[in-house]
Amino acid sequence: MRSEGGCQARRQAPSAKAAASPRPRATGDGAKHTIIDFNGIEQRISLLATGLDVGSVQVTPDGKTLVLVAVAANQENLYSFNIDETSDDPPVAHQLTNTLGSKSDLQISPDGRSAYYLDSGRVASVPVAGGAAHPLPVDASLDVDFNAEKLLLLHQAWSLLDRWYADPAFHGANWPAVLHAYEPRVAGARTPNELRRLLSLLVGELNSSHTGIGAPPSGVAPKTGYLGVQFDTAAYERTGRLTIAEITPLGPIALAGGVATGDVLLAVNGRTLERNDDIDDVLANTIGMRTVLRIARHGDPVQAHDVVVQPVDLNTAGVLTYTAWVEGRRAYVDRISGGRLGYVHMFDMGEESLEKLYYDLDVRNRGKDGVVVDIRNNEGGFVDPYAIDVLTRHEYLTFKSRFGTDPPERSSLGQRALDRPTVLVTNEHSLSDAEDFSEGYHVLRAGKIVGTPTAGWIIFTSSAPLADGSSVRLPLVNVIAHDGVNMELHPRPVDDLVTIPPGAADRGDDPQLDAAVSVLLRQIHR
Repeated sequence: MRSEGGCQARRQAPSAKAAASPRPRATGDGAKHTIIDFNGIEQRISLLATGLDVGSVQVTPDGKTLVLVAVAANQENLYSFNIDETSDDPPVAHQLTNTLGSKSDLQISPDGRSAYYLDSGRVASVPVAGGAAHPLPVDASLDVDFNAEKLLLLHQAWSLLDRWYADPAFHGANWPAVLHAYEPRVAGARTPNELRRLLSLLVGELNSSHTGIGAPPSGVAPKTGYLGVQFDTAAYERTGRLTIAEITPLGPIALAGGVATGDVLLAVNGRTLERNDDIDDVLANTIGMRTVLRIARHGDPVQAHDVVVQPVDLNTAGVLTYTAWVEGRRAYVDRISGGRLGYVHMFDMGEESLEKLYYDLDVRNRGKDGVVVDIRNNEGGFVDPYAIDVLTRHEYLTFKSRFGTDPPERSSLGQRALDRPTVLVTNEHSLSDAEDFSEGYHVLRAGKIVGTPTAGWIIFTSSAPLADGSSVRLPLVNVIAHDGVNMELHPRPVDDLVTIPPGAADRGDDPQLDAAVSVLLRQIHR
């Protein structure tokens, strides 16, 4: 489970009580301390209607202006917001920056006139009152003594886990002894990569999920372009040629047209492909660029022709492949259920996946007798309560008009409720918040669970930076099931155990969906 969240700007409303407002108080050392009266503070707080999705906030020293890092139209920028109650200016957000990069580490200058921040990792400044933002010419060099740093990093990572790891018994590991054992090993590390491998082994002594050492940001943008195809590996082993075995819908080659499975890729931008060529190297620096492919129809050079495509990055290629897989699963359920059952899959337990669940249920499944809910290979997030609510709520009123549109009340008022029988499908790769979802589905008796037990990888976690820019994951909070069992290392069980035998996917079979459809149809027929 990941620690996620947003931030909304808030302000304290005026109070008739003098003690209700923060008051500076001088101290003997010359410093001023602010005392806040928290008694009844919830009645003096109001939300500020910024119209933005606010990520972080800083207040100018005079207390009259908020500077926000916020998202509007899917773009993150800095905004100012007037909170001076004596001002005649309307309380609206004013955009300060207009660049595509991510914004972070916002700070306000002591005089309140300038905001300093990182724009895609580069230091920049913008006047709070408005004006042009500009990068700061920061030039810094640092000499690092790796022999001293590696032991520092060991002790830093060990100490953070010592203080914050959720299980005080460290899953049975003698944590001080682990440090003692790894000190000479780390002292012998010769490179940063070797050091991180040793630190990962150190963390592995906890036998815990959601742990690990993250490498420092590389700043290297992806460069390999992807065509949206799968090549026939067996044919390549035999012939050394790239035979197209599968074309991803809406991928670059699918959009270009003129290519079919069984065709062979002969050349890229005039470069003839040889057996030992690395296709990733050949497609380097082609993302979004005009790229000419020489394609041989069914491998016949006589029928070769050119196809112009724009390769996509790895993330886009992954989304297209996943979407094609989901559509295939939906068609599979529709076919074997005779069109009676709908299908939804949640990629993860993030906000975008929740919105996609809403969309799928609203658009594709309202007319079905029941819905198969698939969370196989879902690696978690934080939205399980919201997804569970949709599946466990029931309608109790209907709005009826003279025009024949009779919607249920909940849906009409924006509170989604599927109000259809469902069955849940899980596997050993359903982990983290997907396991919370499975537990909630079981405890609230939403329906039967089919497939294989979940991973047993569930603990609430965050991360902390290390001195070299790398990071260590910090599993902070145990998640306890309804029966009192710590869910970490205890997979969530299923009602009907169904495994996937080798070769099933190649044959186009999905025994877990077969079983899920059978279970749900039996429930509907009762």
